[in-house]
Amino acid sequence: MVKSPDLESAADRSFFGHPRGLSTLFFTEMWERFSYYGMRALLLLFMTGAVAKGGLGWDAAKAGPIYGLYTALVYLTALPGGWIADRLLGQRRSVLIGGIVIALGHVSLIFHGLGFFFLGLALIVTGTGLLKPNISSMVGGLYTTEDSRRDAGFSIFYMGINLGAFIAPLVCGFLAQSDQFRSILASYGLDPANSWHWGFGAAAVGMTLGLIQYVLGGRNLGTVGQAPATAGDPVARARDRRNLLIGVGIFAALVLVAVLVRVSVADVTKYVGYSLLLIPIVYFVFLFSQKWTPQERKNLWAILLFFIFAILFWSAFEQAGSTLNLFAERFTSNTILGFKYPASWLQSANSAFIWMLAPVFAWIWVALGRRKREPSTPSKFADGLLFVGAGFLVMVGAALASGPAGGRVSPMWLLTVYLLHTIGELCLSPVGLSAMTKLAPQRVVSQMLGIWFLATSLGNFVGGQVAGQFEKFPLPWIFGAVAGVCMICTLIAVVLISPIKRLMGEVH
Repeated sequence: MVKSPDLESAADRSFFGHPRGLSTLFFTEMWERFSYYGMRALLLLFMTGAVAKGGLGWDAAKAGPIYGLYTALVYLTALPGGWIADRLLGQRRSVLIGGIVIALGHVSLIFHGLGFFFLGLALIVTGTGLLKPNISSMVGGLYTTEDSRRDAGFSIFYMGINLGAFIAPLVCGFLAQSDQFRSILASYGLDPANSWHWGFGAAAVGMTLGLIQYVLGGRNLGTVGQAPATAGDPVARARDRRNLLIGVGIFAALVLVAVLVRVSVADVTKYVGYSLLLIPIVYFVFLFSQKWTPQERKNLWAILLFFIFAILFWSAFEQAGSTLNLFAERFTSNTILGFKYPASWLQSANSAFIWMLAPVFAWIWVALGRRKREPSTPSKFADGLLFVGAGFLVMVGAALASGPAGGRVSPMWLLTVYLLHTIGELCLSPVGLSAMTKLAPQRVVSQMLGIWFLATSLGNFVGGQVAGQFEKFPLPWIFGAVAGVCMICTLIAVVLISPIKRLMGEVH
C-alpha cells in the first residue's frame, strides 16, 4: 500500500522529530545567511577602508547610501522572486538558481575593480530575491496544515538563520580584518591588503557548501516545491514568460541609458532609492480603492499603521551594519585580554542574543497568555520601538564617552545596544509577521507578507541615508536624533494602542 503524501509527512520524524527535508532546508538557509551576513559585516567597512589597506577609500556620505540601497534591494527582490517561483520556475528550482547566482556574486567580489564590485552586489541581490522567500515557503510545504509540528519546524529553521548569521562575521571578519591573518598572508609573500577579498571568498565558499548539500539532500524534500502554480496551464505560463521578458527588457534599457549618459553611482542610488518610497504609497492607494467589508477595511488601516511603525523600527535596527559598524571600527576598543579582534565580530552579537532570548520570550508570551495578560500586538509594537530607541540613547552615551578627540570606548556599550535592539526585535518582528497573516483579507495574504518585507527594505534604505551623515555631524547629534524619533514614535504608538485594537476587531 502506498502512503499518501500527508501520511508520509506525518510519519517522517527523522530530523529531531521533524521531516528529514527540514535538515536540507535548515543547512541551505544557514549557509545562505552565512554568506549574506559575512559579506554584510564587511561591506561598509570595505567601502570606507583606506586604499593603502585594500579598501575603496570612500567617505561615509558615499558608502552609506550605497550600503542602504543594497540591503533594501535584497529584501525588495523577494517580491518578484516569489512571483517567478509561483508562475514560472517552482520553488525548488528558484532556490537552486538563486543560490548559484548568490555564489557567483560573492566570487565576483573576490576580484579587484569597481566593475566586479557592483556586479557582485547585483548578483547577490538577484539571487537572494529568488532564494529567500521560496525556501521559507518550502519549509511550510513539509507539513500539512493540521500538523502540530509546523510552528516548531519554523522555529528550528529560524535558529538555522541565526546560526549562520552568528558564525559568519567571526569567520569572514577574521579573514578580512585581523592582523593575525594579514601576517599569515605576508609570511607567504601575499599582499596583506587583499585580506578583504579573502573574507568575501569565505562567503562564496559558504554559499557553495549550502548548494552542495541542497542538491545532495534534494531527495529528502519529496515533491515539495517542484512545480509552479501554473504548471498545467501553458497559456498562463506563456503570458508570464512574456511579462518577465518585458520586465527584464525595461530594466536592461534603464541600465543602458544610465551607462550611456554616465549617471553617477550617487545619482543612481538616490533615484532608485527614492523610487522605493513610491511603491507602498501606490500600493496602499490601490488597495484602499478596492471593495472590502467594513471590518476588512478596518484591518487594512491597522496593517498600514503597523507598516509605518515597522519602517521606523527597521530604519534604526538595521544600522547595525552601517553606523554602529563604523562606530565599532573607529571608536571602540576591540581588544580583550590582550587579544585584538576585528570590529566586524561585534556583528555576531544580535544572533547570539536571539539564541539566548528567543526561547525566553516564547515562554513569557505563553505564560502571560495563560493568565490572559499577554500584551496586545499594538503594545508589542510600541515596546519594539521603545527598545530600539533606548539602544540609541545608549549610543549617545557611547559617543560622548569617546570624547571630542575620538577616543575608544569599551565594547560593552555596543553589546548593550545590541541586547536592547534584540529585545525590540523579538517584540516586533515575529509579532508583526503573525499580525499580517491574521489581519489581511484572505485574497491578499501573500501580498501582505510581501508588503511586510517591503517595510524592512525601506527601513534599510532610510538607515543607509542616516549612515551617510556619519562624518558630517557630531555623533551624539546623529544618535540622539535617531533616539528622539524612535521615542516620539513610541509615544504615538502608545496613544494609538486602543484605536488600533478597535480596528483589529477580534484579532489580537
